[in-house]
Amino acid sequence: MAFPLDLRRCQILGLSGTAFLALGGETAGALPVRELLAPSSVHAALGLVGVYFGVVLLIVAWLLLGRLVRSADPPTPRALLLVLAVWATPLLIAPPLFSRDVYSYLAQGAMVDAHIDVYAYGPAHLGGPLADEVAPLWRHTGAPYGPVFLGVASALSALTRGELPAGLLGMRLIALLGVALMAAALPRLARHSGADPAAALWLGALNPLVLLHLVAGAHNDAIMLGLLGAGLVAALGRWPVLGAVLVTLAALVKAPAALGLAAVVLLQMRSGRHPAKAVLGTATASAATTVAATAVAGTGYGWIGALDTPVSPQNWALTSLLGRATESLLTRVGSDLAPLAVPVWHVFGLVLTAVLVLLIGWRWRPRPVYALGLSLAAVAAFGPAIRPWYALWGLFLIAAAAPSTSVRHRVAAVTGVLALAVLPSGGSADAGQLVLAVSGGVLAVVVLWQAHLAAQAPALERTA
Repeated sequence: MAFPLDLRRCQILGLSGTAFLALGGETAGALPVRELLAPSSVHAALGLVGVYFGVVLLIVAWLLLGRLVRSADPPTPRALLLVLAVWATPLLIAPPLFSRDVYSYLAQGAMVDAHIDVYAYGPAHLGGPLADEVAPLWRHTGAPYGPVFLGVASALSALTRGELPAGLLGMRLIALLGVALMAAALPRLARHSGADPAAALWLGALNPLVLLHLVAGAHNDAIMLGLLGAGLVAALGRWPVLGAVLVTLAALVKAPAALGLAAVVLLQMRSGRHPAKAVLGTATASAATTVAATAVAGTGYGWIGALDTPVSPQNWALTSLLGRATESLLTRVGSDLAPLAVPVWHVFGLVLTAVLVLLIGWRWRPRPVYALGLSLAAVAAFGPAIRPWYALWGLFLIAAAAPSTSVRHRVAAVTGVLALAVLPSGGSADAGQLVLAVSGGVLAVVVLWQAHLAAQAPALERTA
């Protein structure tokens, strides 16, 4: 669709998309249990169509904006930040979308505030309305998050006194702070890596996955990535200790960010610091930060054992899919090894990830930011669990340091697919819901095509 390229048109089209997302989410989103509608109800069906109508509008607006960024007269980073703010605005008041994880965050924060061991017990131990909001699969599972995030969640619980609407808004504002840190870090990381800051913002901050899952879904990955980006920016300057502290704080939200400490060391070595001093300084700062953060949060060190929190049985990570396929095959032939199939594939995935991280670090050591992005992408791709927003772990830094336009094109293609991969309720889809979702997307394409034809009609009349 060769729409006229104009920043205001992109802004309005994307705003229309997020507005439809917010409206559709009112009946089809990850609503509190007392407000949930039966998927077969008319309102829920219309909401689902509306959400996917909005998702397609947002994706098209983002792709058109990407063409504008690559044009001879691209928008400035400041103009792109304004577009991000405009697109995100309707999502501030939308219900949670595409996941119920935010309810788990609130319940876990309330548990820490009540001095319940959040790593030994699941939200069911808390009881009450917040526990009821948590997806059944996770009600008896300990928290897989680090003390920094749980400390923030606990403070929010104390501030909101467990009130659900205030808690949901608070979690979304915290996620927005993380997105703001990401957007602030991207241009600086791009300049250091010899990349275009505007292109980095387009791919890494205005990305539909950021809006759908970090803003609308209020995922704590936003805080992890924001702190990680801020830490790398600090390490690029004259504050390597601050960089190590911030990256460690990111890892104490979610563990994969710990790979950023290697990038902090490499950045120091590139600036002329002796390798031994770089490693020792980074390790000391990281250890001190870990001890201090854990003490302040009051959660203890149970987060270390929580790193092996079980994944959902139907998770569609590559190693989980291969494990289930192998288990089914072994079951059919009557082998006693069938129960070992999934764990063995998970171990294989972890070993493969470790090998890939080492190879990436060696191949791209002159470009530590890009190497870290590729490494985090490998962790997400071959780990035992995957969700669409996990792609942002690597995408964020690949956006900042991609060595070529073709890399960005491939990443953008993956983004478009993953943006359509989850229902707004966060649950699994049945055939009827898939039909409704596809209908919403097709309707958006038809409307956009008709708008394109209407815009082209005056020009065609003038040339006739």
